[in-house]
Amino acid sequence: MFDADAVGLLARELVQERLAILASEACAWSVGLSDAPHLVRRQGRVVTTGETLGGRAAAGLPLSGEEDRRLELGEPRVGTFADALGALTEQGTLYADRLDERVLAPFVLDTCLTALERAREVLPDELAELLEEVGEDGSDPMAVLAATEWEAPLRIEAERLALAALGDLPLIEVEAEGLSLSLVWAAEDVARSAAPVETVSPAPPSEPDPDLAGALFLAEAAVAAAGLPLPVPAAQAAVLLATLERQGLDAQEVLEVLPHLRIQPDTAEQVAAALGEARPQADR
Repeated sequence: MFDADAVGLLARELVQERLAILASEACAWSVGLSDAPHLVRRQGRVVTTGETLGGRAAAGLPLSGEEDRRLELGEPRVGTFADALGALTEQGTLYADRLDERVLAPFVLDTCLTALERAREVLPDELAELLEEVGEDGSDPMAVLAATEWEAPLRIEAERLALAALGDLPLIEVEAEGLSLSLVWAAEDVARSAAPVETVSPAPPSEPDPDLAGALFLAEAAVAAAGLPLPVPAAQAAVLLATLERQGLDAQEVLEVLPHLRIQPDTAEQVAAALGEARPQADR
């Protein structure tokens, strides 16, 4: 595809290059899994066994069942991280699904955006050829990603790498490895929640415009699915913008929903600035 798609290959290389980051984030996400209740399906219902995942792991009992476990998890050893990923959540899904939504998807999205930025420097001719093939000018990174369809295979690759690195390790060891980063995340959340309301985000209108309801619903769902920290900090402005554009919001809709989202003022300013820079390029 597209002369071997050199930029896509760069994105794949970046996934592999950033494996340490992916592993650290997966470990941090896993903290607390040992305390989660062990659940099983009985007569079509998800019910608790009265045990925790950690308790069963310590007792040498399986955490997941073959009937629910995803094929890519194989037949994991009892009490391992892969075994925990095959365990049921209260919603009847698997913890592997949550890892996919809260770690793998944001990681791959950020990696793809990084690949596009790096390609501007190291592969300008290949990037130009790719943009011509997909009919984009490069001002909308999410449109480029949608056209190239990199994300799905890269998410599979990220999952394979994460499982190869962590899958066979005991759950308790993975949690211990992620504890320090998890504490950093928790401290950041506490600091944000303790900030005065007026410093977190502009006071939203008492009631959003009814015509904005659909876009706002999509935006809030996208932010939740991306697992972004709340209120979204300025450091995540690019990821936030990409997430909203991926959901199908155009530039005007993004600007209109920003005051109603849980984001920091600097984040809104950076998103608006990025949109302002993209518009002149799109007009040329």
